[in-house]
Amino acid sequence: MTSDQITQNLTKQTTELKKFFLVQNPMIWEYKPTEDKWTAGQHVIHLVQSTYPLLKALKLPIFLLKWRFGKSNRPSRTYDEVVQRYQEKLAAAGPGVVGPFSRNMPQSNAAEIDIWFDQLEKLNQKINQKTSQLSNIQLDTVLLPHPLMGKMTLREILMWNTYHTKHHLEVLQDKYLNK
Repeated sequence: MTSDQITQNLTKQTTELKKFFLVQNPMIWEYKPTEDKWTAGQHVIHLVQSTYPLLKALKLPIFLLKWRFGKSNRPSRTYDEVVQRYQEKLAAAGPGVVGPFSRNMPQSNAAEIDIWFDQLEKLNQKINQKTSQLSNIQLDTVLLPHPLMGKMTLREILMWNTYHTKHHLEVLQDKYLNK
C-alpha cells in the first residue's frame, strides 16, 4: 500500500465510522451490549487514545526512531498480512485484550460525540500529513513498537491504524445494531 493509499484509506475509514454514528440514534453512543463491554462511544475514545501515541512518535525525528527502535531487516508486510497477523494476535490474546492506552476508559455521554470525533479527525489529519512526508525507504525501514504485535515498520503500523478504525466499525455494526 502506498502512502497515498494509506492516507486515503484512513480518511475513508474515519468517514465511515462517523457516518455510522450520524445515522443512529445518538443514544447508541452510550449503549453497552453487555456489562463487560465498552459503550459504542468508547470505541471512538479508544481510537483517539491509541492514535495519539502514533502521532506523537511520527513527530519525532527519524534518526531518533531508528536509534530507539532500530531498523527493519525484512520487507514490510502487505495490508492483508498486517490484518491477518493482527486478527491472529487478537485471537491468541483472548477476549477483552486492550492496549495500555485504553485500560482506564472514561465514561462519555451522547453530548460528547462531536468532541471525540473532532479529536479523532484532527489526529488522523495530522497522521496523514506526516505519512505523506515519509519516503518509501523510511516507511519500510524505520520501526515502531505495537503493544500487541511487536515491532512494525512505519508502513505496517500506518496500515494497521487504518484497519484498526475499520475493525472497530465492524464490531459496532455487528454487536451494537438492532440489539
